[in-house]
Amino acid sequence: MKGTYHRAEKAYWIVAADESQAKFYKREKRRAPLQEFLSLENEAGRKKAGELLADRGGRSFDSFGTGRHTMAIEKDDPKKHAATAFAKQIAERIGKATHDGRCRDYALIAAPRFLGLLRDEISRKCKAVPFKTVDKDVVGQDPTVLQKLIDQD
Repeated sequence: MKGTYHRAEKAYWIVAADESQAKFYKREKRRAPLQEFLSLENEAGRKKAGELLADRGGRSFDSFGTGRHTMAIEKDDPKKHAATAFAKQIAERIGKATHDGRCRDYALIAAPRFLGLLRDEISRKCKAVPFKTVDKDVVGQDPTVLQKLIDQD
């Protein structure tokens, strides 16, 4: 059964994120103060690429001839893979809240290197587009800084 939300329960969401963490804020009105209600951590986003790889492929001789080559399968950058998985997790939260009616509208503030991944994943999970996007790495800063970025016209 689908939940019914009263208008007072619906809120505007502001999501500030980078590869390693995301903070979710809500506000009742479009220009009200921000209230943090959720924080997500991505430990893999803080690690170096070498720390994320469990094993490397060995070396092998060719089946004919005298050549030798690596057995490693070409893979995506592990840091990018971890960031994409984290962006997907964030997108699922936004998509579900939008679908359930808990989120009236949302805004994204993300590090430039992460914003593209986040947009791609959100477009797959949610039909609504953000009312504002800001490409700045400010996820750990005071909510008043985020509020100023979102409220600028």
